[in-house]
Amino acid sequence: MAGVGTLLKQAQKMQRGIEALQTQLDAKQIEVTSGGGAVKITVSGAGKFLALALDPEFLKEDAKTVAATVLGAVQDAARQAKEFNDAEMQKVTAGFKMPGGF
Repeated sequence: MAGVGTLLKQAQKMQRGIEALQTQLDAKQIEVTSGGGAVKITVSGAGKFLALALDPEFLKEDAKTVAATVLGAVQDAARQAKEFNDAEMQKVTAGFKMPGGF
C-alpha cells in the first residue's frame, strides 16, 4: 500500500492537472449545427453555451419545427461538451489510485 506522502503527492499532481484542464476546457469551443446549418450553437468544452445563431429563413418555418430543431441542437451540444469533458478528465485522473478499492 502506498504511503500517505505518496498519496498526497499524487492528489496534488492530479489537482494541478485538473486546474490546468479546466482552463483548457473553458477555452475549447465546440460548434454544433442542426437543420442543415439553420441552427448553430457554440459551447465550451466545460459545457458553457457561448453562442446561438439562427438562419432568418429558418425562422419562417412553423414554431414546432423551429423549437424541435433548436432543442435538438442544444441537446447535441450539451452531449458533445460532456463527452469531450469526460474524455479529457479521464486523461488527467487515469493514474490516480486510491488504496483499499476506493
